[in-house]
Amino acid sequence: MSLKTPSAAPDLAAGPPERTASRMSPRALLRVPHGGLIVVLVLVALFTALQADSFTSSQNLLNVLRQISVTAVIAAGLTLLMTAGGMDFSMGSNAAVTVSVGATLLHDGRPTAVTVIVTLLLATLIGLVNGLVVTFTRVAPFVATLASAMLLDGVALLVLDGESITIGQRMWALGNDKVLGVPYLCVVAIVVLAVIGLAMRFTTFGRDAFAMGGNEHVARLSGINVSGRKLALYALAGGLAGLAGLMLLSRLGAAAPNTGGLQLQLTAVAAVVIGGTSLAGGHGTVVGTVLGVVLLGVVANALNLLQVNSYYQLVVTGGVLLVAAIINEFQRKSAPGH
Repeated sequence: MSLKTPSAAPDLAAGPPERTASRMSPRALLRVPHGGLIVVLVLVALFTALQADSFTSSQNLLNVLRQISVTAVIAAGLTLLMTAGGMDFSMGSNAAVTVSVGATLLHDGRPTAVTVIVTLLLATLIGLVNGLVVTFTRVAPFVATLASAMLLDGVALLVLDGESITIGQRMWALGNDKVLGVPYLCVVAIVVLAVIGLAMRFTTFGRDAFAMGGNEHVARLSGINVSGRKLALYALAGGLAGLAGLMLLSRLGAAAPNTGGLQLQLTAVAAVVIGGTSLAGGHGTVVGTVLGVVLLGVVANALNLLQVNSYYQLVVTGGVLLVAAIINEFQRKSAPGH
């Protein structure tokens, strides 16, 4: 009687071959939260580090952190507002008004505390007016706030009268000092992002924002004070725009025509959108917004370090954003439930 040689036992720890392969596939990578955005960010950072030694220097990294902190504060407010189905294209212009008014007050000898309070109240009021227009006139948020942005850009120019205004050493510490090696501006941005993120995840206010973005009519029928929530969201966005303006003023030490404005706004919107927050509302993520802000900051810094012709910088930035947005969309579709 012949004995049959037993076949080799399968390696159960390794798992089925097809499952192991799938873990290493691009599709599996896209299932990682914000995996596509992280890949693009890492590739850009590695390429820049190999091409420019100064990219990884502490001084350059601190400069990047200071630069992106202003955008991060505006993007935080936009994330919450867009999650609720709203939009404010005037936040960058609101920051420009804050810069010009704040610089004028400080230049005229007003106390720093008074200047901060006045400018923040003004910025919040501007946001509240946007909310009133959007809520009670039924004008589309895009149209109302874009018109507001143009108006505010004009107001900023009028306040400055076309000239630059310096503030000397006033507010210098906020824009240039560090705590435990981290710039104060970055600390402010981290606190704002953390508060917005926690509010979206754990508070009734945040849950109401998701409900309004998903279906405003259903949210109203479920007992949510939609009008009140909208006013609060736009006022909050305005207040954060004012804070971003004060941060920008402290970093630059002066106010000049075209400081802030639409370019700052578009950068923030791009960061929020490629970070995964839906333009249609109902979905938003602060973590994605942070990654979007960092990606934009790293790309801008890389182009400067590599001395790319300014004519090509917008082309390259737009291309990187497009690639990140496409990867992000593939990731969204590959997520469970799609």
